Amino acid sequence: MPASEGASLTTSSEVVERIRERAQFVRLETVRLISIAKTGHYSSTFSCAEILATLYYGVLRLRHGDPQWPDRDRFVMGKGHAAVGLYPILADHGFFDPELLDGYTRLGNPLGDHPDMTKVPGCDFSSGSLGHNLSVGLGMALGARMTGRDFNVYALLGDGELHEGQIWEAAAAAGHYGLGNLVAIVDRNGYCLDGKVDDIITIEPLADRWRAFGWDVVEVDGHDVPALLDTLLRLRDGEPAKPTAVIAHTVKGKGVGFMERDFGWHLGWLAEQDEAAVIRELKGEK
Repeated sequence: MPASEGASLTTSSEVVERIRERAQFVRLETVRLISIAKTGHYSSTFSCAEILATLYYGVLRLRHGDPQWPDRDRFVMGKGHAAVGLYPILADHGFFDPELLDGYTRLGNPLGDHPDMTKVPGCDFSSGSLGHNLSVGLGMALGARMTGRDFNVYALLGDGELHEGQIWEAAAAAGHYGLGNLVAIVDRNGYCLDGKVDDIITIEPLADRWRAFGWDVVEVDGHDVPALLDTLLRLRDGEPAKPTAVIAHTVKGKGVGFMERDFGWHLGWLAEQDEAAVIRELKGEK
């Protein structure tokens, strides 16, 4: 996997602090945009904020303002309901006018609750129903091999999404073809819309399942930026012979005390006074 254009090549303290700041930016923008929409997915976005920030500010090979660069790394997000946290990043990379954020989900605005690749520059996959994105990522990774391009594909999966059988069909195919340019990142926050993931249908032993399909596996704290960055850079800059599953252990609702590990906040809307308190908490203010 090649060194990245427009992405950090180091795990320096400056890069780590920048990623941490951008993760909080994602959380704060999520609160702001959901206030416009009057409903949204706070906790699912908060659990993957460090993952998104690490990818987009430390790992992915991208060109600022050029969302269609053919050699860019691809990112596909299965948990499309967390798109509210992705849009501010795409705008920050110059893929569309940041003013579009102010009309999030409003009539005529391209930024919907789930991402639409035909309307949102920088979005590589239209996700809605769960379970499809690893198949899409598999196709992209195979496409890179067939066309002689060297881009990598990163697929973000919700752990509840792993209940879908299509995920494991794609995992089997990726293992069979030895797609070392494909990385699946599991946001292992333990919860989905209906409660605890493993109470509904257990997905453990998760690491062994991936290995059984021919994948390498790495487990990491999904909120530990240095560990995330080091893991993803080693995968990017090495030459893995297999696809890799990164199991990122996270906290649903991370950053807001009353939302953490409460699946009731999978979808919601903060009252004005609660929103103000959440913003203060995210900014570290009393």
